[in-house]
Amino acid sequence: MRQDEIIKQLSDKELRFQLVFSQILFLAGSILLSFILFPSWEAWLNYFDFNFNEIVLIGSGTAFVVILFDFILMKVFPKESLDDGGINKRIFENQPISFIVGFTLLVAISEELFFRGTIQTTFGYVFASLLFAFVHIRYLKKPVLFLSVVLASFFIGWIFERTENLLITITAHFIIDLVLGLIIRFKK
Repeated sequence: MRQDEIIKQLSDKELRFQLVFSQILFLAGSILLSFILFPSWEAWLNYFDFNFNEIVLIGSGTAFVVILFDFILMKVFPKESLDDGGINKRIFENQPISFIVGFTLLVAISEELFFRGTIQTTFGYVFASLLFAFVHIRYLKKPVLFLSVVLASFFIGWIFERTENLLITITAHFIIDLVLGLIIRFKK
């Protein structure tokens, strides 16, 4: 059974549970890997710089570039080339705004800690960026969507390479997912 068919069969409550559970696995994986891959907890915590101005400016700037790129894709390519089988629509369309905000924040934290904080710092930028893209498996059959996630992944990975600050990439990831999720939620 395909992923989109499975998701369509879930109730809203079951869908929310599955979505949150998958992100908790990423979060747990990143914490476990940080103990295995880093010499000390402090070494991993060095990737959290609470420089508010950088977090806001670089994080939101990165998000703006990715969202602008997505809008350009939406204008240039036909709607069906950007359709992920209705999965994103099902995830965001009928959810309360509070869930969308909380879920996109959880996604940003768990995925950035996992892909940038543990994978990229240990195995490198290219490997982490490609792994991030391939985890979004539903996009593999849609070249435009897959290209979009690959480019976004490499761009966010590059931002992490430049800043070495997970709070910047978490902020960018959160804004991207939140804005695109809210667009889906309110688009009728």
